[in-house]
Amino acid sequence: MAKKKSIVYKCSSCGNIQPRWLGRCPECNEWNTFEEFVQNEGGATVGGIGLGNKVDSKGNRIPQKPVSLSKISPLEGDRLFTGIEEFDRVLGGGAMLKSVILIGGEPGIGKSTLLLQTASKIANGSGVTSGVAKTSNDTSGAATKSVGETKSSAVATGSATKPGAVATSSATKSSAVATNGATKPGADTTNGATKSSAVTTGSATKSSAGHSVLYVSGEESANQSRSRSDRLGLNCDNIQILCTSILDDIENALNTLNPTFVVIDSIQTVYSAEAGVVPGTVNQLKYCANELISWVKEHNCVMLMVAHITKEGTIAGPKSLEHMVDTVISFEKNNDDVRFLRCQKNRFGSIDELGIFSMQEKGLVPIEDTSSMFITKRNGNLPAGVAIVPVFEGSRVFMVEIQALTVPAKASLSRVYSEKIDNARVSRVAAVIEKCMGLKFSDQDIYINVAGGIKLTESAIDAALCASLYSARTGISFPEKTAVVGELSLAGEIRAVSKLKQRIKNATSLGFSTVITPEKEDSSIAVTDVKQMIKKLFG
Repeated sequence: MAKKKSIVYKCSSCGNIQPRWLGRCPECNEWNTFEEFVQNEGGATVGGIGLGNKVDSKGNRIPQKPVSLSKISPLEGDRLFTGIEEFDRVLGGGAMLKSVILIGGEPGIGKSTLLLQTASKIANGSGVTSGVAKTSNDTSGAATKSVGETKSSAVATGSATKPGAVATSSATKSSAVATNGATKPGADTTNGATKSSAVTTGSATKSSAGHSVLYVSGEESANQSRSRSDRLGLNCDNIQILCTSILDDIENALNTLNPTFVVIDSIQTVYSAEAGVVPGTVNQLKYCANELISWVKEHNCVMLMVAHITKEGTIAGPKSLEHMVDTVISFEKNNDDVRFLRCQKNRFGSIDELGIFSMQEKGLVPIEDTSSMFITKRNGNLPAGVAIVPVFEGSRVFMVEIQALTVPAKASLSRVYSEKIDNARVSRVAAVIEKCMGLKFSDQDIYINVAGGIKLTESAIDAALCASLYSARTGISFPEKTAVVGELSLAGEIRAVSKLKQRIKNATSLGFSTVITPEKEDSSIAVTDVKQMIKKLFG
């Protein structure tokens, strides 16, 4: 029996639904924003296609049926490498195909620069694709890609694979796509073949033309984008650019080009008449993002959306936008030309990795030696209030300098000023010192800084923070060539931390002769509580 349909009225500004037309929306208080929609009995309004909803030649929706999960082809390891090592590191080893990445950052931080550099590398064959048992959705026969895993350096087991290739166990220079036994160089096929640059089972295929790339710009003109590419010295011959904010135009371009890599700059500028006429509203963001994500899930494609941020630093728009995408990345900077790429959500990898870039004349350049970039180089003794700690960010260890300053409070209430370390953590460590060592902080204003501008969140920095506060309050300098690591409990105990051996190894390799740790390891001195640590460090 067919579902009953009824007429409802939906606000084009906020999406609020009412059973009858109103002049003013009770949710957003906007006037004359209600439009007529058809609603099914289940409560859903008729709108976009959505994920998994396919239509026939007459535009009628084809009902979807459940299938056994064990019969679904896995996509684990099926990634598109961007050709930028730091970017691939943050993504968990490259961007997973059929995934959507959301990247947000302050205006002028370099989002468009990074994405244009990435698009150029992928379009010109500097990125590679790797995967296992991947079957294209665009095949009607039984063609299956069985390929091996490859690292971003594009080296396959037993042979070297050139950039832009699908890496497997042996190398071949064929760039043809098999069509029922015949080959057609560089062509797409529809009967039993895959729509990419060619894969022969058990071999690596070289792609001279790279991948198909579509760059959608809703904020800049084509001339501005070309000017940026010339300034950066990028090869943009294989990049298709579309300057529009209309969702229908973007969908038409996607269906026509069927790109492997898509950039939407930015999602807040995209709008559809189905969701109102004002871009950037909550309803527009949900509707347009859902339509674009639905297209990506049905194609072997990676889509990267640029997002605006609020003055608090969070991504503008509804929180549901972050839930809808697969990966959320924040783009941050310190006071210098250093940029940090940090993952906040990743369905296909770790969120602990940190990408570090330097903004230069030719764009964003990955910083290769990051182990000691957060330590200030000095001649002579360390000043009071400075302590060194080995910090783990993803799979790498950084030696980081924590700086502390204490001054008498200017009012009856003392304050903590700390941007890179949580204020609550600083107050807690100061309270533990005051309780265990009898050193008063309640009448002091505390200022905390981290050299290099990196944010520290792990508990392993507690001991170093404690040492820097003690040094600042007493005026006694931290010993040279010494590092300290450990978690501090409320009882004043120094607790064990993860990956201690790697931290010690990195510290000793950089010339640190003494490492204070909560557990005894080679080349380290073990301490159990705050008093013992302070005695070892300051005598």
